[in-house]
Amino acid sequence: MPRILAIDYGAKRTGLAVTDPLQIIATGLTTIDSGEMIPFLKKYLAAEPVELILVGMPLNLDDTATHGTPLAEAAINRIQREFPDMPIRTLDERFTSAKARSAMIEMGMKKKDRRNKRLVDEIAATIMLQEYLQSIS
Repeated sequence: MPRILAIDYGAKRTGLAVTDPLQIIATGLTTIDSGEMIPFLKKYLAAEPVELILVGMPLNLDDTATHGTPLAEAAINRIQREFPDMPIRTLDERFTSAKARSAMIEMGMKKKDRRNKRLVDEIAATIMLQEYLQSIS
């Protein structure tokens, strides 16, 4: 079975998470510089079967756009141009960074490690993907 890939896109960094082939467990894949997203996806999609890409959509509590919404929309447009046959869905990414920081505390990570924004982005993508998996089961 192909995997599902989740993207937590940001102006500087992009967190990535992926399911196992059975689409049961979400696992952090990596965090990349946002400018490297398309080259990374080309390599990853050539090596691994993926049936769906999920992109986090940043929204305010009242469902209005945030400063990050146009960035996410532009990233989606780039992905669609490069991979026209790949289905893409957006997910509400509200609170994923806060949930990631809470998860890091629960895991007993040291304060220094919790300041690592790259790790926060990867964990946020993982949480987003796990929530998606729970919503479809």
